[in-house]
Amino acid sequence: MTIVDTPERRQLRELTRSFVTREVLPHLAGWERAGEVPRSLHETAAKIGLLGIGFPESVGGSGGDLLDSIVVTEEIIRAGGSSGLIAALFTHGIALPHIVAACGDTAGSGAGGPQHLIDTYVRPTLAGTMIGALAITEPDGGSDVAGIRTCAVRDGDHYVVNGAKTYITSGIRADFVTTAVCTDYPGSGSLSLLVIDKGSPGFTVGRRLEKLGWHCSDTAELSFVDVRVPVTNRVGPEDTGFLAIMQQFAAERLSLATQAYATAQRCVDLAVRWCRDRQTFGRPLVGRQVVRHRLAEMHSRTEAARAYVHDVAERVAAGQPVVTEVAIAKNVAVSACDFVVDAALQLHGGFGYLRDAEVERHYRDARILGIGGGTTEIMNEIIAKGMGL
Repeated sequence: MTIVDTPERRQLRELTRSFVTREVLPHLAGWERAGEVPRSLHETAAKIGLLGIGFPESVGGSGGDLLDSIVVTEEIIRAGGSSGLIAALFTHGIALPHIVAACGDTAGSGAGGPQHLIDTYVRPTLAGTMIGALAITEPDGGSDVAGIRTCAVRDGDHYVVNGAKTYITSGIRADFVTTAVCTDYPGSGSLSLLVIDKGSPGFTVGRRLEKLGWHCSDTAELSFVDVRVPVTNRVGPEDTGFLAIMQQFAAERLSLATQAYATAQRCVDLAVRWCRDRQTFGRPLVGRQVVRHRLAEMHSRTEAARAYVHDVAERVAAGQPVVTEVAIAKNVAVSACDFVVDAALQLHGGFGYLRDAEVERHYRDARILGIGGGTTEIMNEIIAKGMGL
């Protein structure tokens, strides 16, 4: 099964491709060197409705669903963008959903209710005037969400937060951070989510982390020392953070799976073009059977990954409980991407090893896809449990 190609989705693809061609491609190399994308790009994407795809109009979004978000992600990369660009421009895709879901699940409005979070953080972010980040991972925690040690102690109408986070995407630029905290003793698994403003006394954004790939996506360490956060900035009831995080993992993992097969497809396209144009020993590379067969295998793995991810995404969008299948989709797509980017760079020869080659960027960027959103090993554990092992 593939995502239904409606007239609206065709228009969405065209809008996305036009945005990438006009607003991204002339500047992407510079953003890679700078280590971040400009804030103005968020506003530009918001004005044409891209930033709000997948979020309801009632909270300032553009409407659409998970499948429409996948279409945008797919087209950005296939048009010449990158997974690093997706991480930087669409960080709100992991920073906001918990807030939006809590607003739908919790009664109340005004300064003391969930509407406060919608009006203060969600709407400005979807309008491109604020940037949000999600802070879960800790220096000594890795994938152990239940073992989070950043602690929030209730003190009247505030929480006092102490702890540290690391590998936080958009952590340098973010105006606020949706932060997982322990509201019992450290490591108890009793988690809540707090929205913490940059500039709060005791909240320090640490050094910019230099990475193998995703160079245009800023990544930071965060530190909290006696940071006072209003109780009204809690996302949902206390001690519901773990469930909220788990519920949003499906969308995040499918986004990473989409980035994986879309990167693979872009590299197939680049490799086919190169092998048709590149002449060696008097004929094009594509004239050799070994090259044609390698391209065929790259194409086959990419198509298979896309088909499976689309099938699982359709089922998630329909509300089916497919935790195991989501894990399989991520691993299948990442595996296909790993094979394809390596083969594509090899086919490009020495040029593929240069920073001037687009395929070189995809080779570097792809490596994080098997780590973020739950490692390949964590996905395998989920799959094993789904098998009853």
